[in-house]
Amino acid sequence: MSDHSAVIAGGQARDLHAFIAGLPKAELHVHHVGSASPRIVSELAARHSDSKVPTDPEALVDYFSFTDFAHFIDVYLSVVDLIRTPEDVRLLTYEVARDMARQQVRYAELTITPFSSTRRGIDERAFMDAIEDARKAAEADFGTVLRWCFDIPGEAGLEAAEETARLATDERLRPEGLVSFGLGGPEVGVPRPQFKPHFDRAIAAGLHSVPHAGETTGPGTVWDALNDLRAERIGHGTSSAQDPKLLAHLAEHGIALEVCPTSNIATRAVRTLDEHPIREFTRAGVLVTINSDDPPMFGTDLNNEYAVAARLLDLDERGVAELAKNAVTASFLDPAGKARINDEIDTYTSTWLAP
Repeated sequence: MSDHSAVIAGGQARDLHAFIAGLPKAELHVHHVGSASPRIVSELAARHSDSKVPTDPEALVDYFSFTDFAHFIDVYLSVVDLIRTPEDVRLLTYEVARDMARQQVRYAELTITPFSSTRRGIDERAFMDAIEDARKAAEADFGTVLRWCFDIPGEAGLEAAEETARLATDERLRPEGLVSFGLGGPEVGVPRPQFKPHFDRAIAAGLHSVPHAGETTGPGTVWDALNDLRAERIGHGTSSAQDPKLLAHLAEHGIALEVCPTSNIATRAVRTLDEHPIREFTRAGVLVTINSDDPPMFGTDLNNEYAVAARLLDLDERGVAELAKNAVTASFLDPAGKARINDEIDTYTSTWLAP
């Protein structure tokens, strides 16, 4: 490439980054505690001085360097331990929404693990009130609509599954913003089928099924999530590319994958970005959505994830806009809400590309 061509290519890249920064978006796979910015984590660590989490935001960069998925879980749980009061919950939730709004996120389904808070002594009613108060305030102040996915922390086993299912289905406790039921944490040694009764209860109560599967294990885990947990979307699903029949099934049934490229590298689920299977997913016709997972922990944000996806898939502005609309399509937002965001994406894109 000539120097002139390099300058043009660099300019195009910068323009695409600017386009992404202003693009209205929805996000479907992003964790509550994992979205805590260094500023918020350091503030919480300072409140709870017995924690091993650094209080210096700059020191958090090294603290959030992971050797493997197991190490990531250990660090993640140490941050979870900073959420000890309803006030902590409310602060975290509201500030996460503020960070989303800065990235033009219009709608997000935030994965929350209530068991991690209730087991640490936070009153369950106070917990629900805190997230709901933050949700309503964030929508009023930032225009960002939040909905909740309550997920089972897989490492905590069936006790956590039972408690999460109870909190998600008890009509006296269930928050207004709750739309789905998930399963996170490690997959190795945590088979999906054991959670079938809990997902059955959640689905019977009107919640959607969105478990993690196939992130650090093979495609068999994804099949288990589909067959036993009746998954409507799959969190990560990284190993699905190893099974052409699985890809065909996902494409045929419109089951979206919640793809989080930088997360997969940070946890060593995928070795390098160039080896990421997102290309195989799209070639197979699978509905792909782009997400940030635990953005500050992985040194990323949703805008960056779109830029990574655009490079891997060789997308221009219109291609990126269609990728953004995939998330709207796969969301559990009502039809009017979906139409509103899609119209906003189309208007933004047309205006950006207008001569």
